[in-house]
Amino acid sequence: MDLVQQFWLFVIALVANLFSAFSGGGAGLVQLPALIFLGLPFPVALATHKVASVALGLGATLRHRREGGIDWRFAGFILACGLPGVVLGASIILSVPDRAAEIALGILTSALGIYSILRPSLGQEASRKHRDRRGFLIGGSVLFLIGALNGSLTSGTGLFVTLWLIGWFGLDYRAAVTYTLILVGLFWNGAGALTLGILGEIAWDWLPALLLGSLLGGYLGAHLAIKKGNRWIKRGFEVVTLLVGAKLIIG
Repeated sequence: MDLVQQFWLFVIALVANLFSAFSGGGAGLVQLPALIFLGLPFPVALATHKVASVALGLGATLRHRREGGIDWRFAGFILACGLPGVVLGASIILSVPDRAAEIALGILTSALGIYSILRPSLGQEASRKHRDRRGFLIGGSVLFLIGALNGSLTSGTGLFVTLWLIGWFGLDYRAAVTYTLILVGLFWNGAGALTLGILGEIAWDWLPALLLGSLLGGYLGAHLAIKKGNRWIKRGFEVVTLLVGAKLIIG
């Protein structure tokens, strides 16, 4: 790629990942279609996007670690439940037609935004719940399923994790976005990128600009989320879920 194309890749990655880090997911809304539009086949674009998304998680992690407040045992639970699903989803996506799944995912993602809009108090205050054996079993099972979606489809699955952590485990928006960006962005996407890289192909010459834009966008988006608080994060989540849902449905 020439310098002009690398510059536009950087800008696309910066904008997409800034909004994703602020709202808790949705970078694939802009970044993945852009890679396809610029000439990458879908499997190569998906694997390349997954690698770049790891930089989003790294940038957000660097900012959120300064704030503290992460329960690493709970974080380990999210990883243990989601990572097997990610590997499973990434292993089957290269041989499965995804259009019907994208439409279904788009409808569900839009429903997340509508649900959040209809619940003004959702995620504004933390209320610890479902931390018993049954709660962790149900919560972990859903995280496994979301992980499978994350490995196979890339747009919007972080948003599912964010709302599930709020609705089931009682986190507020800021805490839920923190866990999503660190665990989904860094570890789930890392596992998906590794699996897709082994089974498929990655456009390595596209990655420098994507990684730099994702890293910077993740850091800046996390900074905005920390400074603006739950109300603004909730509004960002609603906007991004509706946009991602519409994009998945329209194609």
